[in-house]
Amino acid sequence: MKNLILVALIGTVMPRTAIAETPLRIGLLFGFTGPIESMAPEVAASAELALSEASASGLFLEGRRIEPVRADSTCIDTALAVAAAERLVTGEGVAALIGADCSGAASAVVAQVAVPHGILSISPTATSPGLTELDDRGLFFRTAPSDARQGEVLADVMKTRGIETVAVTYTANDYGAGLASSFRDAFTRLGGKVAIELPHTDGKGDYSAEVSALAASGAKVLVVVGYADQGGRAILQTALDLGAFNRFVLPDGMVADSILDAFGGAIAGAIGTLPGTSGAASASFEAMLRENGIDGQGPYRAEAYDAAAVLVLAMQAARSTNSADIARAIHTVANAPGTPIGAGEIAKALRILHAGGQIDYVGASSVEFTPDGDASGTYREVVVTGDGFQTVRNW
Repeated sequence: MKNLILVALIGTVMPRTAIAETPLRIGLLFGFTGPIESMAPEVAASAELALSEASASGLFLEGRRIEPVRADSTCIDTALAVAAAERLVTGEGVAALIGADCSGAASAVVAQVAVPHGILSISPTATSPGLTELDDRGLFFRTAPSDARQGEVLADVMKTRGIETVAVTYTANDYGAGLASSFRDAFTRLGGKVAIELPHTDGKGDYSAEVSALAASGAKVLVVVGYADQGGRAILQTALDLGAFNRFVLPDGMVADSILDAFGGAIAGAIGTLPGTSGAASASFEAMLRENGIDGQGPYRAEAYDAAAVLVLAMQAARSTNSADIARAIHTVANAPGTPIGAGEIAKALRILHAGGQIDYVGASSVEFTPDGDASGTYREVVVTGDGFQTVRNW
C-alpha cells in the first residue's frame, strides 16, 4: 500500500516539476524591418523588460521562467506578418502574442492566426479604430489607445494653437487612413479646414509630386500621418528641400529618434502627439528604462511594458496559460478595484495575486481597458526643441 501511495505522489509531483522547469514562451511580433524599424527594438525591449521582471521574481506560476521569442512583422506586409505569427504559434509553441504592431498586420494576424488557433494577442502599438470591431472572439486586446481618440486630440491641439487650416498626407493603409479620417472629422467639427487630404505610398523614391500638390492647397501647416523610417520621413525631407512647408504636425508614427537624427533643428517647433503622460510616474518609468539600456524617446515603450505586464499578471490571476482563461482575467487585473500597481512592481502584484488578493494594474501608461479590450488612453503633446521631443501638455 505504501508503495502504491508513493507511486501516486510521484505521478502528481513530476508533471508539475516538469512544467515549472519548462520556460513559458511568449511571442513578440514587431516590425524589426520596414517603416518603423528604428522604433521596434526599443518597443520589444520594453516588453521583454516586464517579462524578465516577472521571471526573475521567482513568483510567476510557482517559479516558472518566461522566454520571449521575437519575430518580424515588417509592419506593412501582412502576408509576412501572418507567416511569422504562424511560426511563433505552431513552430515555437508560444502561449500568447505581444503584437502585431501595425494595424493592418494586427488585424490579419488576429483573423488568420490568433483566432483559428485560440491564441490571445495583445498589441501595444496597433491604433486603427477599425480594430475595435474585429471578430476576435474576445482574444485581442491593446494597450495603445484607438486613433479615434488621437484624431480628437490632434484637432484639439490645432484649435488651442490657433491653427485653422492644414494640409494632410497619410500613409495609404489602415493606420494612416483611420487616423486621417478621425482627425478630419474632429477638426472640421471644431471649425477647422482640411485644405487637402492626400494619401502617399511607402517605398517610393520621389515624393515631389505629392508635396507639390499639398503645397498648392495654400495651407501653411502640413500634418504627416506616416512612418518615421519610410514615406513620412521622405515627405518631410522633400517638403524641406522644396521649401514647401516649414510647419509640421507629427502624430505618433513620426515621433521617433530617427526623425530627430535626420532633421534636428530643421523641424524645430514641429508639434507631435503620442500616447502616454508626463509626471512623476512617467519620469520614474523613463529612469527604469535607462537603467536597463533603453534610452530613446520613441513612442509605445510604456504601452509595450504594460502589455507584457498585464499578460503575465492575467496568467497569474487565472493560474493558467490557456488563452481563454487569460482573456477572462485581463479586465480583473487591469481595472479597479484592487491594489494599484505601478511599473516596476510586478513582483508585488504577483505576490498579491498568489495570495488571492486583487490588483489594479496602472503601470506606465495608466492602463484601463474598455469592454471591447481597447485602452482608454491618454496623450502627450510634444514639441521638437534642441533637446528632442519635449512634452508641453497632457490630454
